[in-house]
Amino acid sequence: MRTVANGCSYLVLPSSRISFLRVSFLHRGRFGSFGSRSWKTPPSVYCTISKSDTVEEDRRRLRQVEDYNTAMKRMMRNPYEYHHDLGMNYTVINDSLIVGSQPQKPEDIDHLKEAEKVAYILCLQQDKDIEYWGINFQAILTRCKEVGIRHMRRPATDFDPDSLRSQLPKAVSSLEWAISKGKGRVYVHCTAGLGRAPAVAIAYLFWFCDMNLKMAYDNVTSKRPCGPNKRAIRGATYDLAKNDPWKEPFETLPEQAFEDVADWERKLIQDTVRGLRGT
Repeated sequence: MRTVANGCSYLVLPSSRISFLRVSFLHRGRFGSFGSRSWKTPPSVYCTISKSDTVEEDRRRLRQVEDYNTAMKRMMRNPYEYHHDLGMNYTVINDSLIVGSQPQKPEDIDHLKEAEKVAYILCLQQDKDIEYWGINFQAILTRCKEVGIRHMRRPATDFDPDSLRSQLPKAVSSLEWAISKGKGRVYVHCTAGLGRAPAVAIAYLFWFCDMNLKMAYDNVTSKRPCGPNKRAIRGATYDLAKNDPWKEPFETLPEQAFEDVADWERKLIQDTVRGLRGT
């Protein structure tokens, strides 16, 4: 059975027959496009299907999703939605980096290890996020250890640009360290994989891959439709690049300020971020 929700076409099969599906995005009747962006090949989001135990559990999860998406629409410019009932979903950004939603069960860890060669997981969720969705986090951690995945956490408050801004340097520090090891891909996730996780990926590409913010932002959002807070990334860039105690307040700067940096500023950012390892 194929269903359509939030501009996405989903092929729904019994969970006993298949665990992982490729979801192709549809928009305005055109395959492989989203908004003003278009792809030569359609983007892929891989997801697992979860099965509820009772009707009451279905209703509870539906209320959770509705509450979460209401908050997401309020905080994000574009109203993307999280479908918890479809399970973990993710997008491969490049050979080293994957951005996605929260793993929901140990089998998700097995899939990341076996199918995507993930060696590190960077979790941006707070404890309350994990508890809210009823995830057995200890089971996730145990399975990571069993299959040899290094699990890291850099919690940031969901729907809070100031928290994201303050936590980006440490999160990118962990991401850059894991990628530099070259042992496998890094899976970066928050709850839905639409705000905090793509922001970390974008900041990494901006600071360490010789891209300006627009290039990094387009690189991620063209592959995974999402709406991370660009101002939070610019603010974190400003915090790292401007070590002058008499610097002007970020809030007084033009809208496009710190969407790019000079070579010496990028070097300063990289040195500072690498210096945060282990903190």
